[in-house]
Order: sequence, then structure tokens, then C-alpha cells
Amino acid sequence: MSAYRVAQVAAAGGSFEIVEREVPRPGPGQVRLAVEACGICHSDTFFVQAALPGVRFPLVPGHEIAGRIDEIGEATPGDWQVGDRVVVGWFGGSCHACTPCRRGDFIVCENLKVPGWAYDGGFGEAVIAPADALARIPDAVPSADAGPMACAGVTTFNGLRRSSARPGDLVAVLGIGGLGHLGVQYAAAMGFETVALARGADKADFARQLGAHHYIDTTGDTPVGDALQALGGAKAVLATAANSQAITATVDGLSPRGELIVIGADTEPLGISPNQLLMQGKVVRGHPSGTAQDVQETIAFSALHGIRPMIETMPLDRADEAYRKMLSGAARFRMVLTTD
Repeated sequence: MSAYRVAQVAAAGGSFEIVEREVPRPGPGQVRLAVEACGICHSDTFFVQAALPGVRFPLVPGHEIAGRIDEIGEATPGDWQVGDRVVVGWFGGSCHACTPCRRGDFIVCENLKVPGWAYDGGFGEAVIAPADALARIPDAVPSADAGPMACAGVTTFNGLRRSSARPGDLVAVLGIGGLGHLGVQYAAAMGFETVALARGADKADFARQLGAHHYIDTTGDTPVGDALQALGGAKAVLATAANSQAITATVDGLSPRGELIVIGADTEPLGISPNQLLMQGKVVRGHPSGTAQDVQETIAFSALHGIRPMIETMPLDRADEAYRKMLSGAARFRMVLTTD
């Protein structure tokens, strides 16, 4: 093909429009992907609204990209072949030169190449990506499922497996939306005694369908911290809800040396006092996504345990409608654009 379509935003806060562009060639160390599916993440709003420095317009967002390698640039490392099924997530490549990279901690690269920020993202029929951003997709996993696992999936999976919790420990997942519905499934599959925390008693059955052993309604009469302590105290809380007040409420539910892992992004500060942490050695930390290898391991684990994101697909032509549905909170739970 000599041209391909993308869904782009012409200016900050604008609507998506479908335009044609000339097909690019991958450079050294790069590949071109024929995009089959791309998830829509709430983090895409940071780029569409120009809430981060260096965002350029017209903008093509999308960092949950699944497709096939269409062309390989010269001097591209690895054993990649045309036709390989791959995903590219929030980790869209690293600089290999900054201090974190030199230490092998690529996900906190000071020059992290997030698709849709560092280069055109996956809201289109093709994308150029660095080879170090690629993760393989197992044959058993459809592209529409694999895309969200490259961001939502790896963030929850990695957050849990890098925690101090061990199989049999009580682990709570705050929120059972786009991130949390995967977090509950991973926590149960990892052997944790899993608690789902969400607003409303009506979500209890759904939480148990996902694998939760317990459900706590965060709007109930019992404070969240007390409810967790009644179960023995949580060794870890994975906070997927983007609500600082709700995140703060879980701290008193941690066991001694328990850990609060924050992955839900909110601009409001957490209301945690030092005294809540000191006497019992509790830990609060933020957790970024994961490297391409982490993504590959996430999808392999998901395939092994039958874990899939709950998605709704729409064709690329309806990108603006799909994006608005994500913004409204009506998506259950990940909107995914397809190029079929």
C-alpha cells in the first residue's frame, strides 16, 4: 500500500478525524507494524489534552498496539521476522543511555518513548516502532485482547508480582474497572487471597466472577481500613482507582510492613500522615508499567490462566465515538479500535 489511514487530533482537546498519510519506511533498529487492534487507555487523555510537555499536533495517540511486523529496518536487533505477531505498549522503547537504562531499569528511562508522545501511536493502520518495544503475542491470544495487556495488563500484573506479597497472603485490589478487573484476575491466579474493593454492593457478584474471595463495598458503613483488618490486614493493596481519597482510605487496612501500590493516576495529593506508616513499617510506592519483556510475560501468563480483558471493539472510523465512550466511563471495560 502507498497510503494508510490514521485517527488524529488536529489541536489540543479536539475531535478525532480520519486522514490518509504516506506509508513510512522503518529506519535502523525499527520495524513497521500493520496494526490490527489498538486499545484506548485513559492515559491517552494526557496527550489529547496536551497535559504533558512536548506533545505535538496533529497527534495520533495509542499505546496498546497489536499487529504484525510488515517491514524491518536495517540493523534491527533480535530475531524478528516479517509476519510476527507483536504488541507495543506504554513502553515504546528506551534511550539505552541515561543512568536508569545503564542500570537496566528501562521502564523508568529518562527519555522513555511512549507511543503517541515520542512518535505516532496505534490509532491507525500502521506504526513505526523501535525493536526494543516489541513483545510477542501467543497464537492463542487475539490481537484485540493482546493490545490492552500491553498497558493495563502489564501494569497490574507487574505491580502484583513485584510486591512483597506471597501466595496465600491477603491482597486487595481497589477498583474493578479497566485496570482493576484484570488486577483481580491476576491476584487470584497468583494464589493470593483476593479482596476486591469498589463502590456499591451491586458489584459483589461480578467481583467474585473475576476470582475475588472477598468483596468490600467502599461506600458501606464500615471504614475500608477496618474491613480489611477484619480479614487479617492486607499484605498489599493494588490501587487501580484514580481517586486519591479512596486510595488513602486503604492505608489503615494494611498489615505490618504492608504495601500500598499506586497505579491509578490522580492529580490530587494522598492524605497520608507519617504516623500511619512509621510504627508498622508500611510502604507506599508508585508503580510504572513494564518493559517489552514484562509485557511478553504478562500475555504468556494470561494465556496460561485464561485471563482476558473485557473489551468492546469499534472500527478505526469510529475512533472519536470510542474515545468519548471511554471518557464517559460507559466502557466495560476497555475500548479497542480495530482495522479489519
